[in-house]
Amino acid sequence: MRHLQTATLLAATLSTGLMAGLFAAFAYAVMPGLARSSDHTLVDAMQGINKAILNPVFMLPFMGAIPLVGLAVVLAWRGHSRPALPWLIAALVLYVVALAVTSGVNVPLNDQLAQAGDPDRINELGVVRAQFEAKWVTWNVVRALLHTAAFACLTWALIVHGTHQPQDRPGGDAVRQAPAGTAYQAGSSLTAPPPREAQRH
Repeated sequence: MRHLQTATLLAATLSTGLMAGLFAAFAYAVMPGLARSSDHTLVDAMQGINKAILNPVFMLPFMGAIPLVGLAVVLAWRGHSRPALPWLIAALVLYVVALAVTSGVNVPLNDQLAQAGDPDRINELGVVRAQFEAKWVTWNVVRALLHTAAFACLTWALIVHGTHQPQDRPGGDAVRQAPAGTAYQAGSSLTAPPPREAQRH
């Protein structure tokens, strides 16, 4: 059970970290770079990115993180990692909220940009850009922060899981029972009483 918990936590942390890094890269590199470009370049680039990103390499960690974190919550609840449970629940909530932002704001904006058509044939590229860029950038920062917070919670949960060990049975193997009829015990300096013949003298 503990090995399954560890593997699930690692997979969930890795998936969430990949998403946090992706959206953060858009926030501090991709979109600031495109902001300096022309209307045609931004619209054309984002249309291309939105098509290219719909592939298994992206979809597997993006959609797979939620069931992985959910399984980690269940295993922690039933296993030996209860101290990590609050951090796992927090990560799950943060990821679900981030997914809601993506599906509720960023994806509709992507679809809106795709419906605008070929940039070479759009008459008012400035209007198309204005309707897309500012809102998309703002909510991308929000989801990047949410994914990063979820990643931090999972990282801490993994640390807690690794440092928390199941409690041993009372006594464990530290003290062993002495054979019946003897007075010797492990770690004791007591010796058996002298024979009765010696006591008579």
